[in-house]
Amino acid sequence: MKPNFSKAADGLIPAIIQDNNSNVILMLGYMNQEAFEKTQKEKRVTFFSRSKKRLWTKGEESGNFLNVNSILLDCDEDTLLIKATPQGPVCHTGTDTCFNEKNKSGNFLSELENIISKRKEDPQSDSYTSSLFKKGINKIAQKVGEEAIELVIESKDDNKALFLNEAADLLFHYLILLRAKDVYLKDITAVLEGRNSK
Repeated sequence: MKPNFSKAADGLIPAIIQDNNSNVILMLGYMNQEAFEKTQKEKRVTFFSRSKKRLWTKGEESGNFLNVNSILLDCDEDTLLIKATPQGPVCHTGTDTCFNEKNKSGNFLSELENIISKRKEDPQSDSYTSSLFKKGINKIAQKVGEEAIELVIESKDDNKALFLNEAADLLFHYLILLRAKDVYLKDITAVLEGRNSK
C-alpha cells in the first residue's frame, strides 16, 4: 500500500476513521507520510495536526486512542479509510463521533455491543453486565440458557409484550456471551453470509 502524498501541495491526505464494529464514521483527519508510517507501526491512529504543525496521536492526552484494525486506500491513492476500535469518546466534545451519528446509525445492536465491551474492559461496581463478566463464562452461559427457556415458554402464549421482553433479554445475554468469548455479532453474521453463498 503506497498512498500518493505528492498529490497535495502540503503533502497531506485525508484519513477517514470508521468504527470497526458499528461502521459509524467517527472522524476525519489528515496524514503525511510520517503519520501514516507511525500509524502502521504502532497500530494507533496518528494524524498530522494542521493547527499544531506536528504529528498528533489521537488520545495522546485523553487516553481515547483509536486502535487500528485495518487500513484501506482508495482507487486514486490519495484517501485513506481506517477501521479502528475507539478507546472512549472520539470527539473533543465528548461524543462518540465528530459527526453526531450516535443513535442515528440505525444499528443499535452495534452500539449495545460497544456498551457491553466497555463494561467488560472497565467494570462498574453498579453494573449488572460487569457483574456477569466477573462471575465468569459458566454463569453467563447459564443466563443465556435460562432466557432461552423463558422465551420458549412465552412463545406458546399470546402476550406479545411479554414475548418481546423475553426476546430482548435473550438477545442481550447472547451479546454478553459473545463478548465473553471475544466474538462480535459481525463474526456470527459472517458465518451466516458464508452459508448463504454456498
